[in-house]
Amino acid sequence: MRRREPEDVRRRQLIEATIDSLAEIGFNASTLAQIARRAGVSPGLVAHYFGDKDGLLEATLRSLSLRLYRATASRLRVAHGPRARVQALIDANLAPEEFDQRTSSVWLAFWGQVLHSERLRRVQRVYQARMLANLRHDLRDLVAAGEVHRLAITIAAVIDGLWLRSSLSAAGETDSVSARQVASAFVDAQIAAAPAAPVDGPRMSMPLQTHAGHIGGRYRPTGGETFETRNPATGEVLAAIEIAGEAEIEAAVEAARKGQKLWAAMTGAERGRILKRVADILRARNDELARLETLDTGKPIQETSVVDVLSGAECIEYYAGLAASLSGEHVDLGPSAFGYTRREPLGIVAGIGAWNYPLQIACWKSAPALACGNAMIFKPAELTPLTALKLAEIMAEAGVPEGVFNVVNGFADTGRLITRHPAIAKVSLTGEVGTGKKVMADAAGTLKYVTLELGGKSPLIVFDDADLDDAVSGALLANFYSAGEVCSNGTRVFVHERVREAFLDKLVARVGKMVVGDPLDPATQVGALISPDHMEKVLSYIARGRAEGAKLLAGGGRVTANGLDKGCFVAPTVFDGCADEMGIVREEIFGPVMAVLSFADEDEVIARANDTEFGLAAGVFTRDLARGHRVIAQLQAGTCWINHYNVTPIELPFGGVKQSGLGRENGRAAIEHYTQLKSVYVNLGRVEAPY
Repeated sequence: MRRREPEDVRRRQLIEATIDSLAEIGFNASTLAQIARRAGVSPGLVAHYFGDKDGLLEATLRSLSLRLYRATASRLRVAHGPRARVQALIDANLAPEEFDQRTSSVWLAFWGQVLHSERLRRVQRVYQARMLANLRHDLRDLVAAGEVHRLAITIAAVIDGLWLRSSLSAAGETDSVSARQVASAFVDAQIAAAPAAPVDGPRMSMPLQTHAGHIGGRYRPTGGETFETRNPATGEVLAAIEIAGEAEIEAAVEAARKGQKLWAAMTGAERGRILKRVADILRARNDELARLETLDTGKPIQETSVVDVLSGAECIEYYAGLAASLSGEHVDLGPSAFGYTRREPLGIVAGIGAWNYPLQIACWKSAPALACGNAMIFKPAELTPLTALKLAEIMAEAGVPEGVFNVVNGFADTGRLITRHPAIAKVSLTGEVGTGKKVMADAAGTLKYVTLELGGKSPLIVFDDADLDDAVSGALLANFYSAGEVCSNGTRVFVHERVREAFLDKLVARVGKMVVGDPLDPATQVGALISPDHMEKVLSYIARGRAEGAKLLAGGGRVTANGLDKGCFVAPTVFDGCADEMGIVREEIFGPVMAVLSFADEDEVIARANDTEFGLAAGVFTRDLARGHRVIAQLQAGTCWINHYNVTPIELPFGGVKQSGLGRENGRAAIEHYTQLKSVYVNLGRVEAPY
């Protein structure tokens, strides 16, 4: 859940004040103090949000670019066919609002400074890359493959040239309408003159796009073995991914070794400023990254657009703020000596991600690691490799030194090369219990630090005095968010026998209204499961629940209607009449399957809730807060909620006990897992020796 709206509003106000200042008095005269006066705030507050004038100007340019990006995306969504999409790009970039004097003068001010500022140049490169990527995507269906790149560059140059001519002309020689007409006529002429695309469509004959590992600040293709990543909602192949072998892991380790020395030598404040830029870019590219995450995971766009990317940005921003505060302590040892401790980075660390929250997990692991001065080698899950690569691009764009964040892809063999490498000091894994045990065994060979965030079969307890509407809301969040593919889900829902019937009535009514559908449709609430194999696993548990005697109240099968037959969709499923010994109650399903159980008293439900090998999470709904605290204190779980569920603010540590893991992510606690203490004794007197 987002909690920073007031800060976002203030940032927006300061950016608007900067735009007004640039439009009225120009780049050089727009000082930090002048912009602060215009916004009615102190210069110190501006510095607090943006660091310095360069930071404020970079944020302003990103804001203008983001506005144009969103306008373009809006037009592209309603454009039908490749030529219409090219026209949408023309119309967005040459729209009337881009020709008004205020906007034009600000863009000109920025472009005049690009040659002198690497930070502004990075933003310009992203702006240009987006336009070219969109043009190339649609020109592939209009002209022969050999003409696509040339024509994309030419069209982009014409668009920029028409805008620039109008902006520099005092007479206003070209307005929006005439500029779009000229650009459109030029595009039509160029397409007509170029060799046409094959009749059967270039996408059917073009090779699949292949993504290499991102090592040392850039992609490093090897031409080696690849695997495919697919959209679980359609079965469509999204990309081919190169598998990292021993040579790639060694290259990543060497790049990390070099980058970590530079990174650790920076002050915490310097690292924090760069990480803050990473967070800003993530926010600016939220829509693009959320769509990619939806394609790769099958999760609804209504989730990924408000949680997955933004929660990652908030994590990086949080640790960017902590970076400057990392320190040891002074120890008084009397008049002749004192001691102190140094909190130092571990060096090279590794992160291994899960497929349910690919980008968020990459941020959760990399943010504290990098804030502490480490370099990271990150391996995303093989089912969802795409957004971690985008995070690596963003890290490089923001100024993170080469080698400090590397992404390699592959299966278990690649993972073992990481977990057994002697130069890697720590491994942080999010995954299954069995995988965690194997990682821990590998780490023991070189005594690596490990953080393990593993599975769960968590209890959610609803007492008879609970607000039932809230309790049902909590149960829905605890079981059906992300199609139930959340490790902390409260899938054992214990409801007091006095309110069980009323709870079930409300629950079944709301589950029946949930929308299962195309994950890219904003109205969809439940998307696809991650893969056909996983869907079959979930369906087998549903069949097992029926066989064991549980009563099916909702769902219970695959969803194939309305064009969903090619995807991995399972209806939200509710079982009542469950018993503690049933497989659907004891084993982690990792899908949209809720088991409802009854209880009579507090001691009973605590004992039953704790009767599991897992201990990741737990929740309690009650109006009696004394009871809420009392019960939570007795539940064997690392992450707990009272009158809510699955809310994970970055400020609070997250992790489990028992077989659900070791260590913690998020909060200040994560700093302990990415640093080591060095004790220093300082003598102030003579050294006495008996020799």
